[in-house]
Amino acid sequence: MMARDIRRRAVSLAMTTLCTLSVLFALVPVGMILFFVVKQGFGALDWNFFTRIPKPPGEVGGGMGNAILGTFILVGLGALFAVPIGVLTAVYIVESGGGKFASAARFAADTLNGVPSIVIGLFAYALVVLPVGHYSALAGGFALGVMMIPLVTRTTEELLRMVPMSLREGALALGATRSRAVFSVVLPAALPGILTGVVLAIARIAGETAPLVFTSLNNTFWSHDLTKPMASLTFQVYTYATGPYDDWHRQAWAGALTLVAMVFTCSLLARVATRRLERMSVGK
Repeated sequence: MMARDIRRRAVSLAMTTLCTLSVLFALVPVGMILFFVVKQGFGALDWNFFTRIPKPPGEVGGGMGNAILGTFILVGLGALFAVPIGVLTAVYIVESGGGKFASAARFAADTLNGVPSIVIGLFAYALVVLPVGHYSALAGGFALGVMMIPLVTRTTEELLRMVPMSLREGALALGATRSRAVFSVVLPAALPGILTGVVLAIARIAGETAPLVFTSLNNTFWSHDLTKPMASLTFQVYTYATGPYDDWHRQAWAGALTLVAMVFTCSLLARVATRRLERMSVGK
């Protein structure tokens, strides 16, 4: 009996040690990337970087203000296109009772989630850019939205399945229609998790470059016209990182740090909003 107890404790200690080492191995690359980006990019950040546009090749100075603004616009367009479609698709999959069409929608979302981003860029190029004959911010937002749809769909689906059936039954028992029960009871109950999933999807598309090469391309000036090419931070970072000038390399690191900071800020705000929504739900 004593030997069996010692063996169990040894196995438990070994597994705990392996799990701890696995966590450390997962965190070390992330920490090193963050440290390297902050070290290289922090010194290149200044006010001009956020407020100026790029200078002509070979000239020192300028910034990526237009690319930062363009990134917000493109990501906003993608979210505006993808979030309603993804949420409504998930609602249908969960509430339809698991029919053939729902299974096909789930399979399509899983398949689309695995499609390389460059293929989605080519798809958006053929569907949006070629018919109108020029690149545009709308095409870039469409490409990012297509990438975002499966992430929002699958996240929302899983969260809706976690909502207790008693909430649905209670709403129906009080005389609510099925659609009203879903949109007034079920969706609000899952809203904190859905919000987190949407922010994660936004963080996923904010760092994409390949789809934008075929759709929004780039613009070295301030641009607010959605029907024209628009700058993006990822494309600008790629251009500067592969360029021949030291000042471009310096600004590329600053752009990479800005991207990381944007993703971190979005995640932090989503976590704060999720906690507040959960407290409001509990208060009710």
